[in-house]
Amino acid sequence: MSRSESNTSTVSRAPNVKTDGSFLTSRENTTRKNWWSSYRQMLREPAAEFAGTMLLTIFGLGVNCQTVLSSNAGVSSSPKGDWSSVTLGWGAAIALGVWVSGGISGGHINPAVTLAMAAWRKFPWKKVPAYIFAQLMGALVGAAIVYANYFHALDVFEGGRGIRTLKTAGLFSTFAADYVTNVSAFFSEFLATSILVFVILALTDRGNVPTPAGLLPLALFITFIGIAAGLGMDTGFAVNPARDLGPRLLTSMVGWGKAVYTFRHQYWIWCPIIAPFLGAQFGALFYDAFLYNEDDGFFNTS
Repeated sequence: MSRSESNTSTVSRAPNVKTDGSFLTSRENTTRKNWWSSYRQMLREPAAEFAGTMLLTIFGLGVNCQTVLSSNAGVSSSPKGDWSSVTLGWGAAIALGVWVSGGISGGHINPAVTLAMAAWRKFPWKKVPAYIFAQLMGALVGAAIVYANYFHALDVFEGGRGIRTLKTAGLFSTFAADYVTNVSAFFSEFLATSILVFVILALTDRGNVPTPAGLLPLALFITFIGIAAGLGMDTGFAVNPARDLGPRLLTSMVGWGKAVYTFRHQYWIWCPIIAPFLGAQFGALFYDAFLYNEDDGFFNTS
């Protein structure tokens, strides 16, 4: 090694100089990764699902609470919403949730959608547990935020501090109407989730009429308004196991107790959880069997 080479190798370089002596570009010089960046890359997709589901829950449960609780004269001098408010609020909720998370994680914000994408669209199975856990936790945290926001209105509506009954539990998780049989309740959730997943696959199918970049949430806004307005009355349109179970866990911890689980012989398992999972699979199966024409389709390969 020559003397000049030795000096070059032992003298420290300026922070904006590469090993070959050339200078870093302005972009290269300003994009150095810190320690948190590497951790964020591992957490980014589940974090997006958490945030998207949390927003879905905040706006959805928020409109439930405002519409119902404001009907009490002790809470508000006049009602602050009706069923139209509920449908629009939930439409906005799913749109905002997907807008926040879609470009990062795909914007599933629903375990039934995640499982359908893994089964029918080659979404990596190894990501499924993290996605579903993040969605469930996002829904639970979103419900906690709404509960904190409407805590005093709930006290007034229920008739005393800390009183919690099933007449307000339905603001957070879903319960079938009295006239609806168990079979009809299951069918309602199965049907609504089938339609939701069927439409999602149509909106993302390159061989159909794919939604322009960034406008999928708007299409889902319209879809969810339709589901809520046309199919929501019987069971409260859970169509999302996390959106129901997360808030149900919260209510059981803050005063409603085991009543949210014992309603109709464990209704919470078979209607807002099992029915959406099965409905999502059926919606995907129907779309792929009759409409999907891409090479990666289950029915298109030998």
